[in-house]
Amino acid sequence: MPYASEIDTLTSLIKQNPTWGAIKPEHAARMRVQNKFKTGLDIAKYTAKIMREDMANYDLDTSQYTQSLGCWHGFIGQQKMISVKKHFNTTKRRYLYLSGWMVAAMRSQFGPLPDQSMHEKTAVSGLIEELYTFLRQADSWELNHLFRDLEEAVKADDQAKITELTQQIDNHETHIVPIIADIDAGFGNDEATYLLAKQMIEAGACCIQIENQVSDEKQCGHQDGKVTVPHADFLSKINAVRLAFLELGVDDGVIVARTDSLGAGLTKQIAVTEEPGDLGDQYNSFIDGDEIASADDINNGDVVIKQNGKLIKPKRLASGLFQFKEGSGEDRVVMDCIASLQNGADLLWIETEKPHVGQIANMVNRIREQVPNAKLVYNNSPSFNWTLNFRQQVYDAWAEEGKDVSAYDRARLMSADYDTSELAKLADEWTANFQRDAAREAGIFHHLITLPTYHTAALSTDNLAKGYFGDEGMLAYVAGVQRKEIRQGIATVKHQDMAGSNIGDDHKEFFAGDAALKAGGKDNTMGQFENI
Repeated sequence: MPYASEIDTLTSLIKQNPTWGAIKPEHAARMRVQNKFKTGLDIAKYTAKIMREDMANYDLDTSQYTQSLGCWHGFIGQQKMISVKKHFNTTKRRYLYLSGWMVAAMRSQFGPLPDQSMHEKTAVSGLIEELYTFLRQADSWELNHLFRDLEEAVKADDQAKITELTQQIDNHETHIVPIIADIDAGFGNDEATYLLAKQMIEAGACCIQIENQVSDEKQCGHQDGKVTVPHADFLSKINAVRLAFLELGVDDGVIVARTDSLGAGLTKQIAVTEEPGDLGDQYNSFIDGDEIASADDINNGDVVIKQNGKLIKPKRLASGLFQFKEGSGEDRVVMDCIASLQNGADLLWIETEKPHVGQIANMVNRIREQVPNAKLVYNNSPSFNWTLNFRQQVYDAWAEEGKDVSAYDRARLMSADYDTSELAKLADEWTANFQRDAAREAGIFHHLITLPTYHTAALSTDNLAKGYFGDEGMLAYVAGVQRKEIRQGIATVKHQDMAGSNIGDDHKEFFAGDAALKAGGKDNTMGQFENI
């Protein structure tokens, strides 16, 4: 509702309550405008609509792909979206990603943990709520400056400025954007998945990503030892998430079905199958084993399955896990993705071992033979050595073309010796174009980096510590941080304002009038950063 309409509504309401005489309608209206979303469910419904519209736009034009960065704290997510608005004047097609890896490594009460779903499951929904708390505060902070400017314009009776600022307030674009939230493998049985999904949605999540690993054997997608589950087990968890969305009224909530089958060589159980060719039978067809000719080939404790009309004794490890056939990963990925899309999932996530457009496109094209509008969320993972991967891709392409590559050692292409070479420059171009190319050629609707801010926090801290505790002393902070904040217009240079001191001062005036004791007087050192 426009600010003026809020004032009119509240003026009428306050007049009906004689004891509310100290409340100014303008103040109450301002507070309403600065708090656009009242609950997490309001956010989930709003962002689900945005995401569905973005998916439809991508289907019409693949250049309209979306992006996100993983954030491990509400402040990091807030500053990311403030920066996006500052540089691009809009948040459109820019999301946040909530990484289970970063929750495990940085948000657990046990301290840093590996990405094996050992952290407290409620930490996931807690981080969603925290992210949206900080994004809502960014709205309030930005609008607060506009309202302060509006007050000054009113005092000066500057009608043109009043009109301009009122329009900016009424057309303000929120920092609230979709979050793709990682529920890992569901944290237990179907009921556990449903309960956690509800918590995540109530906190504001419009999109939940779930993977087909065994919940109690879950591993990071870029490490060894991954164990997948039969399709029936995975699809029941997709149903659990969908029902959580529907129960809470987020009817267009988005489910991302992730498959780890490309790098997973093991399964914990043999799928239930009722007839040849059903999903269970297809799953079991990839299990490695030895054909048996008679009962004499069966030992105590052996398991026997029928595979393509033959009796097979599956290969079972000492752990009790069963092994898949070598080289079956891509076929299992395609089967996983088709089954997920045909049974309630909206988007796919294929965890790969390298960023290669051709490899991804090969799988997506096969999936699209069955589901023509199949789309991916893709992990532009820091687990990949991007420099080495793309230099090797250029090297291989040149070698295939017959170009002389004798000046390069393929195994050493990461070396700084090659940084100014023709090969390295082309590899950087390919890297810069990867998201555009993959969106166009490989069906990738959403590109994300799972844990970039984990790395940026470590890198910036290392640079500051090296200088501050070394010969630079205070200059390391002044030149390396504060001066750059000032020159680049980073809002945190006024950290008191960013933390809400101006909002608090204004509220004090709303609450206590002239008796308010404010922090923003002449002795506030934040004034040193005005008009620079």
